[in-house]
Amino acid sequence: MNLNTPEQVPFELLHLELVSQVIHSDSAVSAANSSPTSQLELLGYNTGYRFIERLAKDYPKFKDELDLLKFICKDFWVAVFRKQIDNLRTNHQGVYVLQDNSFRFLSKASQDRQYLEASPKFVAFTCGLVRGSLANLGVSTVVTAEVTSMPACKFQVQVQRA
Repeated sequence: MNLNTPEQVPFELLHLELVSQVIHSDSAVSAANSSPTSQLELLGYNTGYRFIERLAKDYPKFKDELDLLKFICKDFWVAVFRKQIDNLRTNHQGVYVLQDNSFRFLSKASQDRQYLEASPKFVAFTCGLVRGSLANLGVSTVVTAEVTSMPACKFQVQVQRA
């Protein structure tokens, strides 16, 4: 599958500019009293919360959390990144790991150590997208990302029990 479709290029450029603007904005940190990474995650959360309404409106109710995460790995990921998640694992106790071996926002970056250290800024928006989507579907989660080798990324989704 060609990952560089014409409609995806503006999305990648928008994401790159969003990361750049949030990181380099001095007033944003003082105004919000939060780190640039948390601001990116919040933007992703709001986007995901709204986006999932349109995407899931024609789907029947999900049976359980696993069914919901399968939807995120297949339909949601395809709608956003034009590919499915490469691997989904669970411990069946509310922790899910989504593995993307060629994560779009990291695939163009170099394998250099400096880019690996900056990778949390490039995955924060996506963590928010997933968390916001799941929140709109009634599941409270904590979503974190781990990048150990570029461009692979693991997203850990931990369901918060009430």
